[in-house]
Amino acid sequence: MTATNVIAVLGVGPALGGAVARRFARQGFAVALMARRAEALEPIEKAIVDQGGTAISIPTDATVEESVISAFERAQRELGPIEVFVYNAGAFQMGGILEISTETFESTWRANCLGGFLGARQVLPGMVKRGHGTIILSGATASLRGSARFSCLAVGKFGLRALAQSMAREFGPRGIHVAHVIIDGQIDTPQARAMAPDRELHTMLAPDSMADVYWHLHDQDRTTWTLELDLRPAVEKF
Repeated sequence: MTATNVIAVLGVGPALGGAVARRFARQGFAVALMARRAEALEPIEKAIVDQGGTAISIPTDATVEESVISAFERAQRELGPIEVFVYNAGAFQMGGILEISTETFESTWRANCLGGFLGARQVLPGMVKRGHGTIILSGATASLRGSARFSCLAVGKFGLRALAQSMAREFGPRGIHVAHVIIDGQIDTPQARAMAPDRELHTMLAPDSMADVYWHLHDQDRTTWTLELDLRPAVEKF
């Protein structure tokens, strides 16, 4: 099975990752769905296939190089060359500098930053050879501000932003569009709704609307590429 256009989404769940996968599938993309837990991937794969699309689920640990290499090899073998790579994996652990362990600090950095580097290395050679491609990295408020007790998130997200800037400057002239999205607000997820059942939906980021922005980034004309943009609800303070 090969497809004309293929997207790999590393970090798929019931909110943004799944919404991006479904959005690109509606545009005719075959989708490689990647996340650590197979059970997170299966309902999204089914939704895409039920709508006549193509998707495969590939359990992947974004923090382990061998797992990432194997996942992308399978995706390209079964679907074809990857045109778009979206890195949406991440980890969050709140704690003060004197409270968090070295292991926690390293593991969150791996999820928030290293996985983006590992995935990009798998798709860039093919994109460079073809002279086109899109890489989108999902950031956060912590990409810009290291708040107290948020170092585990901020250090990785700062690094991911730097990775996006560096890749854009290196590979933009070679036809690869690299973009970084700062997600500045609470995404509407099942978990968020369960924690605050009375919260009004317009105060959270709608995943399907966010996915429209990711599609727009890919679809931009190369004369007007965006490196970075931020997304937040209208009521969010910033």
